Amino acid sequence: MKFFSGRRFILGSLALLCAANLTALPARAAHNTRQFIENFGNKLVAIVNSPIPLSEKKEQVLPLIQQNVDIDAIGRYCLGRYWKVATPEQQKEYIGLFHQVLVNAITDKLGDYRGVSFTIGNVTKAGDDESVDATLVRPQQPPATMQWIISNASGTDKVVDVVGEGASLRLTQRQDYSSYIARNGGNVGALINALKRQIAHHTPDAH
Repeated sequence: MKFFSGRRFILGSLALLCAANLTALPARAAHNTRQFIENFGNKLVAIVNSPIPLSEKKEQVLPLIQQNVDIDAIGRYCLGRYWKVATPEQQKEYIGLFHQVLVNAITDKLGDYRGVSFTIGNVTKAGDDESVDATLVRPQQPPATMQWIISNASGTDKVVDVVGEGASLRLTQRQDYSSYIARNGGNVGALINALKRQIAHHTPDAH
């Protein structure tokens, strides 16, 4: 069982730094989104581009992710209809494991970024959330487009999804989790055990 792309997640975070044309929302909404994007992006880029060891970069990125990404909301979404099936104890344990798996997926890729640049397009409504268009330019590779979904449901702006190559990362993960649980008799505990094994066998990227 795979977790969604930490590479695309953090590349999208870096793209947030370059937001310059936030024109598709009312001025106040665009201004608020711009502030969130600039604050998150500036801090992340400063860490990624710093000369400090990779282990220190991971330590500094962790609280940044926890502050700016709504990991709990993403986790609940990924569990889908099985969230209501899970007991309160299972929900708590699952969310704790989900935090570890997501953070591992992102921080494992911190050493991979060199010579990357971005352009930011419109910010538009996506249901109750906002979608930020971004294009990633990579050396010797074709440009990649993505959309960042930002929610204010928690009271502050937070990232809740990345849509890349026509696929929502959280929706793809929910389909993966749901299929795994269904193959195991609808038992949420089976997914929890699988996440425990995934964490136990986690091998950090040594780049």
